[in-house]
Amino acid sequence: GNGEATSAEVFPEAVALVLGLRDEFGLSPQAVPVRLITNGSLLAQAHVREGVRRLGEAGGEVWFKVDGGSVEAIERINGVRLEPAAVARNLARCAELCPTWVQTCMFRWDGALPTDTDIDAWLAVLEAAGTERLRGVLLYGVARPSMQAEAPRISTLTVDELEAIAERARKKGLTVRVSP
Repeated sequence: GNGEATSAEVFPEAVALVLGLRDEFGLSPQAVPVRLITNGSLLAQAHVREGVRRLGEAGGEVWFKVDGGSVEAIERINGVRLEPAAVARNLARCAELCPTWVQTCMFRWDGALPTDTDIDAWLAVLEAAGTERLRGVLLYGVARPSMQAEAPRISTLTVDELEAIAERARKKGLTVRVSP
């Protein structure tokens, strides 16, 4: 849903509760994967790292949102002002604690493809985090109408356009799964 799970004061306890219930019912991590989807902005906080560590130790994984690689792109796409260096630092922290996939949405803005500069900046964040630490990238397009005010400015990329972006990430040594 909408919201940052790691902002809960009881985040580590919530992780422990979910994992405990899975264990109580005898369900394996393969049968019932536990996944955190996060923008990672709170990973500097010890209690958030503790919850992510617990998740990793129990066979869970993180999908860490990185939709842009510049302050401007992150703000335009996600509506928050984050420094790319901080995103990279938190992504690296996360990947050290738990298997981590980068979740990225790419789309046209005002009919224009993401520029080479945009893609280079996004890749630079992943490289700064350490591509060898990451499980890979889940690259996807716009699947449903956006609820944001900017929705009229957003349109889908073709499968070939997404694959071209994926290929650039693969050349950096990343596994990439594309979902148009």
